[in-house]
Amino acid sequence: MVLYGTWSTEREEGLIVKFQLVTLSGMKLDDDVYEVVLPTAAGEIAVFPGHEPVVGIAVPGAIAVRHEKGDANSKLDYFAITGGVIEINPLGLKVLVDEADSGEDIVEAETKAALDRAIKLRDSAKDQVELEKAHQLVDRHAVRLKVAELHRRHRR
Repeated sequence: MVLYGTWSTEREEGLIVKFQLVTLSGMKLDDDVYEVVLPTAAGEIAVFPGHEPVVGIAVPGAIAVRHEKGDANSKLDYFAITGGVIEINPLGLKVLVDEADSGEDIVEAETKAALDRAIKLRDSAKDQVELEKAHQLVDRHAVRLKVAELHRRHRR
Protein backbone atom coordinates (compact mmCIF):
# COMPACT_ATOMS: atom_id res chain seq x y z
CA MET A 1 0.00 0.00 0.00
CA VAL A 2 1.42 3.42 -0.90
CA LEU A 3 0.45 6.73 0.68
CA TYR A 4 0.62 9.64 -1.71
CA GLY A 5 1.20 13.27 -0.96
CA THR A 6 3.67 16.08 -0.57
CA TRP A 7 5.67 15.65 2.62
CA SER A 8 6.15 18.86 4.58
CA THR A 9 9.16 19.71 6.72
CA GLU A 10 7.07 19.02 9.84
CA ARG A 11 6.24 15.53 8.57
CA GLU A 12 9.89 14.90 7.69
CA GLU A 13 10.91 16.00 11.21
CA GLY A 14 8.34 13.62 12.70
CA LEU A 15 6.05 16.26 14.24
CA ILE A 16 2.88 15.19 12.42
CA VAL A 17 1.28 12.05 11.00
CA LYS A 18 -0.36 11.90 7.57
CA PHE A 19 -3.72 10.25 8.40
CA GLN A 20 -6.08 8.81 5.83
CA LEU A 21 -9.42 7.28 6.79
CA VAL A 22 -10.79 5.51 3.73
CA THR A 23 -14.29 3.99 3.44
CA LEU A 24 -16.02 2.06 0.68
CA SER A 25 -17.59 5.34 -0.44
CA GLY A 26 -14.25 7.19 -0.55
CA MET A 27 -11.90 9.28 1.54
CA LYS A 28 -13.50 10.28 4.86
CA LEU A 29 -10.48 12.16 6.21
CA ASP A 30 -7.10 13.00 4.70
CA ASP A 31 -5.20 15.29 7.04
CA ASP A 32 -1.98 15.94 8.90
CA VAL A 33 -2.56 15.15 12.58
CA TYR A 34 -0.61 14.76 15.82
CA GLU A 35 -2.28 11.66 17.33
CA VAL A 36 -4.79 8.98 16.35
CA VAL A 37 -6.22 6.46 18.83
CA LEU A 38 -7.43 3.25 17.15
CA PRO A 39 -9.47 0.26 18.38
CA THR A 40 -7.64 -3.02 17.72
CA ALA A 41 -8.14 -6.63 18.78
CA ALA A 42 -5.33 -6.18 21.32
CA GLY A 43 -6.88 -2.97 22.72
CA GLU A 44 -6.58 0.70 21.84
CA ILE A 45 -3.33 1.94 20.34
CA ALA A 46 -2.23 5.55 20.01
CA VAL A 47 -0.31 6.49 16.88
CA PHE A 48 2.04 9.44 17.24
CA PRO A 49 4.67 10.84 14.88
CA GLY A 50 7.51 8.35 14.46
CA HIS A 51 5.40 5.27 15.30
CA GLU A 52 6.89 1.93 14.33
CA PRO A 53 5.50 0.36 11.13
CA VAL A 54 2.48 -1.88 11.81
CA VAL A 55 -0.18 -3.64 9.79
CA GLY A 56 -3.14 -4.77 11.84
CA ILE A 57 -6.86 -5.21 12.22
CA ALA A 58 -9.18 -2.50 13.51
CA VAL A 59 -12.20 -3.74 15.46
CA PRO A 60 -15.55 -1.99 15.86
CA GLY A 61 -15.01 1.07 18.01
CA ALA A 62 -14.16 4.75 18.11
CA ILE A 63 -11.24 6.46 16.40
CA ALA A 64 -10.10 9.64 18.18
CA VAL A 65 -8.07 12.23 16.25
CA ARG A 66 -5.99 15.00 17.85
CA HIS A 67 -5.01 17.46 15.12
CA GLU A 68 -2.40 19.52 17.00
CA LYS A 69 -0.06 18.55 19.85
CA GLY A 70 -1.55 21.10 22.25
CA ASP A 71 -5.21 20.40 21.41
CA ALA A 72 -7.44 19.76 24.42
CA ASN A 73 -9.75 16.73 24.51
CA SER A 74 -12.60 19.09 23.61
CA LYS A 75 -11.03 19.46 20.15
CA LEU A 76 -10.77 15.73 19.41
CA ASP A 77 -12.65 14.43 16.39
CA TYR A 78 -14.33 11.03 16.76
CA PHE A 79 -15.32 8.46 14.16
CA ALA A 80 -17.36 5.28 14.64
CA ILE A 81 -15.98 2.37 12.63
CA THR A 82 -17.12 -1.22 12.18
CA GLY A 83 -13.61 -2.62 11.80
CA GLY A 84 -11.06 -2.72 9.03
CA VAL A 85 -7.34 -2.69 8.27
CA ILE A 86 -4.66 -0.43 9.74
CA GLU A 87 -1.36 0.36 8.05
CA ILE A 88 1.27 2.48 9.78
CA ASN A 89 4.45 3.19 7.84
CA PRO A 90 7.08 5.95 7.81
CA LEU A 91 4.88 8.03 5.50
CA GLY A 92 1.76 7.95 7.66
CA LEU A 93 -1.29 6.06 8.81
CA LYS A 94 -4.01 4.62 6.62
CA VAL A 95 -7.18 3.01 7.99
CA LEU A 96 -9.42 1.14 5.51
CA VAL A 97 -12.97 0.49 6.75
CA ASP A 98 -16.38 -0.30 5.30
CA GLU A 99 -17.90 2.78 6.91
CA ALA A 100 -16.91 5.57 9.28
CA ASP A 101 -19.35 8.01 10.86
CA SER A 102 -18.18 11.30 12.31
CA GLY A 103 -19.37 12.16 15.81
CA GLU A 104 -20.74 15.42 14.38
CA ASP A 105 -22.99 13.52 11.96
CA ILE A 106 -24.51 11.02 14.40
CA VAL A 107 -27.91 11.89 15.87
CA GLU A 108 -27.94 10.40 19.36
CA ALA A 109 -31.72 9.88 19.63
CA GLU A 110 -31.94 8.14 16.25
CA THR A 111 -28.95 5.94 17.08
CA LYS A 112 -30.43 4.97 20.47
CA ALA A 113 -33.71 4.01 18.77
CA ALA A 114 -31.80 1.98 16.16
CA LEU A 115 -29.86 0.22 18.93
CA ASP A 116 -33.11 -0.65 20.72
CA ARG A 117 -34.54 -2.10 17.48
CA ALA A 118 -31.35 -4.12 16.90
CA ILE A 119 -31.52 -5.54 20.43
CA LYS A 120 -35.15 -6.61 19.82
CA LEU A 121 -34.09 -8.27 16.55
CA ARG A 122 -31.30 -10.09 18.36
CA ASP A 123 -33.63 -11.28 21.11
CA SER A 124 -36.19 -12.57 18.60
CA ALA A 125 -33.74 -14.16 16.12
CA LYS A 126 -35.00 -17.52 14.90
CA ASP A 127 -31.76 -18.88 13.43
CA GLN A 128 -28.00 -18.34 13.42
CA VAL A 129 -28.06 -16.10 10.34
CA GLU A 130 -30.62 -13.73 11.87
CA LEU A 131 -28.69 -13.76 15.14
CA GLU A 132 -25.41 -12.87 13.43
CA LYS A 133 -26.99 -10.00 11.48
CA ALA A 134 -28.61 -8.71 14.66
CA HIS A 135 -25.29 -8.88 16.56
CA GLN A 136 -23.64 -6.84 13.80
CA LEU A 137 -26.39 -4.22 14.04
CA VAL A 138 -26.14 -4.09 17.83
CA ASP A 139 -22.36 -3.64 17.62
CA ARG A 140 -22.65 -0.96 14.93
CA HIS A 141 -25.25 1.11 16.76
CA ALA A 142 -23.54 0.69 20.16
CA VAL A 143 -20.32 2.10 18.68
CA ARG A 144 -22.20 4.95 16.99
CA LEU A 145 -23.93 5.79 20.28
CA LYS A 146 -20.58 5.78 22.12
CA VAL A 147 -19.07 8.14 19.54
CA ALA A 148 -22.08 10.48 19.70
CA GLU A 149 -21.77 10.58 23.50
CA LEU A 150 -18.01 11.24 23.32
CA HIS A 151 -18.57 14.03 20.83
CA ARG A 152 -21.29 15.63 22.96
CA ARG A 153 -19.36 15.28 26.22
CA HIS A 154 -16.14 16.74 24.85
CA ARG A 155 -17.83 19.65 23.08
CA ARG A 156 -19.29 21.07 26.31
